Amino acid sequence: MMRFPLSKCLPLVGAAALLLGCASTPPSGADTVYVNGHILTVDKAFSVAQGVAVKDGRFLAVGSNAEMQRYVQSATRMVDLQGRTVIPGLMDSHSHMIAAGAAETTAPVIRARTVAQAQAIIGEFIKAKNVPAGQWVQTSRWHPPSQLQERRYLTRQELDAAAPDHPVFVETVGHFAMANSRALALAGITRTTPDPVGGKIHRDASGEATGLLEETAMDLVSNKIPKPTPEQLVATIATAQRIYNQSGITSTIDAALGEDEIEGYRTVAARGQASVRTGVMWMSRAATAAEFEQMLKNARFKDDTGDDWVRTAGIKIVADGGMTLKSAYIREAFADDPHNHGTLALDPAAYKQSVVLANRHGWRVGTHAVGDAAADLVLDAYEGADRDRSIQGRRFVLIHGSLMTPEQIQRAKRLGVRVDAQNAFMWDKAATVERFMGAKLANRAVPSRWLLDTLGVQGTAAGTDNPVNLLNPFVGLYIMVTRKDPAGNVYGADQALTREEALRLYTNAGPYYTFEEAKKGSIEPGKFADMVVLSADYLAVPDEQIKDIKPLQTIVGGKLVYEAR
Repeated sequence: MMRFPLSKCLPLVGAAALLLGCASTPPSGADTVYVNGHILTVDKAFSVAQGVAVKDGRFLAVGSNAEMQRYVQSATRMVDLQGRTVIPGLMDSHSHMIAAGAAETTAPVIRARTVAQAQAIIGEFIKAKNVPAGQWVQTSRWHPPSQLQERRYLTRQELDAAAPDHPVFVETVGHFAMANSRALALAGITRTTPDPVGGKIHRDASGEATGLLEETAMDLVSNKIPKPTPEQLVATIATAQRIYNQSGITSTIDAALGEDEIEGYRTVAARGQASVRTGVMWMSRAATAAEFEQMLKNARFKDDTGDDWVRTAGIKIVADGGMTLKSAYIREAFADDPHNHGTLALDPAAYKQSVVLANRHGWRVGTHAVGDAAADLVLDAYEGADRDRSIQGRRFVLIHGSLMTPEQIQRAKRLGVRVDAQNAFMWDKAATVERFMGAKLANRAVPSRWLLDTLGVQGTAAGTDNPVNLLNPFVGLYIMVTRKDPAGNVYGADQALTREEALRLYTNAGPYYTFEEAKKGSIEPGKFADMVVLSADYLAVPDEQIKDIKPLQTIVGGKLVYEAR
């Protein structure tokens, strides 16, 4: 019998013959049989098995070592798991995976801890990559208010000093971006440029743009940046998927894509390069209902179509900002800013009409709504669409729902609406959430207990919003179980989940997003052979060690796509 790791497994000869001699004629030979494992199937009973047989990319059988012998033939590969824990492939139900593949083409300001360091990183990137003068420079996503000692964004003058000869566009975790003077000039932004609908050009006391752009104002600059070529896009996506595999992720929802990016995902899959099963959300940037309807009429794709690698998963619309950006649209004001209730990133009337139009055209909607006031608006819109044409069973989505109340979650249940939340916001950003919003809101942020108890695994799931937050799903599991941040501070202890519940949200729950719950999410016969071999027993390690678990191997469709070195 071949030993771990899988990459060294070879077809059996002697071992297979011995096993076959002890069993009746097998019902079907497996391509690969894994034995001597601690396999958490995460089926309805949360069964634990010793072995699993795989054939044609799907689980053929799950059970004891002895039961697996029936599926061994001369060409079968045998893998001895040596007692290691195996779980189903993990699904991040809300990410921006494509961004993970752009590390080589963006300045890594995620490492900066001061304004000066951020400036230096941008300057060093330009020099190291020999970026020609006049060519755009972009950065990794990051969060200056919580990341930098200065607790603020950079000004255009500071970006000018870092890159005097280049237009610079500095993304954050979303909703805000920074631009230097050259970038603002290329976008035609002057002191007289009006704020776009749903956005804001931040200005200094004299009326000049500071370089900080909020919501739709970001598009004024980003639309001027040359788009990657189709081949560059394909390479970025393929790289991003391998990065996700390293974290044990075998499925995700990429939640804000243009049609060219969706086409890029399909090309990666058509070339046989895909290693993450992806639900792709089409991003709407329409300012009016008329623009939105024209977009629907011109769509290249239909909703809920695709294959086992790429499926359309609705239209994404953004309603508000974020907790750490002081732009989540909330009923109560921000604790440190008594007149600030956050930002609506759209016109409410146009939004409600757009949701009705999407539903009529056969598209479901997933709306970014962090604050409780934003959740009110979204649920009102979904209810209006439901009156026009039932949305029951369509699995419309309220994305984030970080500050939803129990009553709002009950309302979502009545409408058949999913709420896909991300506990990762309460990791390195938890202290900032508390600073901006106060202890009361921070302790009910990301209400996992309420969501799971009300909506069940079919109505919610676990995700990260990566690269906005850390991708590591074991940190996500740790947060759900302990509700602790890196400093050990507990936020909302009453919202903690059991280990089994947390793992179900990372496995069983996500596939409901793409109507694929019968195909993946657990280790059961007939489902895709997507699984992860772990460095430690998730059920047995002390709570504090959950976050330190590492994937040793990630297997997708029965194929090894990642192995730790």
